[in-house]
Amino acid sequence: QVQLVESGGGSVQAGGSLRLSCAASGFSYLRYCMGWFRQAPGKEREKVATINKYESTSVADSVKGRFTISRDNAKSTLSLQMNRLKPEDTAMYYCAAADSAGYCNGKGISAFNFWGQGTQVTVSS
Repeated sequence: QVQLVESGGGSVQAGGSLRLSCAASGFSYLRYCMGWFRQAPGKEREKVATINKYESTSVADSVKGRFTISRDNAKSTLSLQMNRLKPEDTAMYYCAAADSAGYCNGKGISAFNFWGQGTQVTVSS
C-alpha cells in the first residue's frame, strides 16, 4: 500500500523557517521523481520543487533561494527546508511521487501518481 505522509507544517511569522518532511512507503522509492506542491485557497495547485534519484533539483522561481528540497534514498524520505517565509507562501503543501525511473525532466503535476494528504503552512505578516 502506497503511503506518503507529510509532517512539519504549522504557523510562523514572516521571515521564519519551517521544515517539512514526507515519509514514503509501499513503492520503489528510487524509481520515482519526488516533489513538493502547494495549493492556496482559491488557487490552482502549483509545483514548488522536484528532485530526482540523483538528487538533482528544480525549484520554482517564487521560492528560489529560500526553499531547499532534499531526499534520503536510504530512508525513503523527502524534505523541504523553507526559510525567509512570506505570507504568500501560505498554502497546503503536498508531497508527491512520479513513476519515472527516478528522473524528473520537468514533469508537470499530471505526471505525479501518488499524493500525500498535505500539511498546512500559514505565514503571518
